[in-house]
Amino acid sequence: MKRNKLWIACCSVVAVTLILLVGFGGAWLYQRLLPSPTQETLFQGVEYIRDVRSSPRRIVIHVIKVDLREEGIRLLVTPGDPDSDLPLKARTTSQFLTNFDLQVAINGDGFEPWHSYGFFDYYPHVGDRVAPIGFAASEGIIYSQDTDEEPTLYLAINNGARFNAPTHKIYNAISGNLLLLKNGNPAPGLEGSIEPRTAVALDRANRFLILVVVDGRQPGYSEGATLAELAEIIAYHGGWTAMNLDGGGSSTMVVEGLLGNADVLNSPINHRIPGRERPVGNHLGIYAKPGK
Repeated sequence: MKRNKLWIACCSVVAVTLILLVGFGGAWLYQRLLPSPTQETLFQGVEYIRDVRSSPRRIVIHVIKVDLREEGIRLLVTPGDPDSDLPLKARTTSQFLTNFDLQVAINGDGFEPWHSYGFFDYYPHVGDRVAPIGFAASEGIIYSQDTDEEPTLYLAINNGARFNAPTHKIYNAISGNLLLLKNGNPAPGLEGSIEPRTAVALDRANRFLILVVVDGRQPGYSEGATLAELAEIIAYHGGWTAMNLDGGGSSTMVVEGLLGNADVLNSPINHRIPGRERPVGNHLGIYAKPGK
């Protein structure tokens, strides 16, 4: 009987604590101040732009432009095991950046298995095995074949970059679920609800790699973008060809901080908690030299 009473008391304390956390979290979410627009050089050949919009709704957009011809720029897709049906161990984008001593990283392709039924019931956790949905390669090792006719960004060892057609022997490759821009114009039939988004693009000359993350699901701060709006955003920032990556709770952009730590530039949202990163399958990373 005493044990039952103690158990009930503990459960009540946990429930009240969770209610308070959700309440305070909700109040904070609705009262957050919007960040200021900014444009700055983070590393040699790496420029960051924060684009803050109030129309057609509040949207906070994060853009990184990488000059693929700049000395010291090197690209990396998350390595995987080609001999495994589930070739990747899930990790957050911050963990990917720190594990491989990168300067920039974003989340990559969709992956499976995945589910999210609540704060305590989800998959994958960090370290759980998953498989990307599309074609993927890392430093010359192909570990995933295309299973869903996904578009692919090929990144050669000399930083040559093309969508759907490698310029040299396959080195790094990462896929998305659809093309957003073709020849500077929105791809036909773009649909989709207002969500957090991640995308990757190339400019017309294939010189600049453009990474875009749009914050979403955070009313009063940033609600997200449709796929058509995402295409317009990328074109505005110089994209000529663009591909949609995994969005929603996966959308994350991270850079190396002054002390070598992972500095999350955007406001990811996972399990309705702003700032909480989701463990994902693969990622796209950038090596760069310190700014001049």
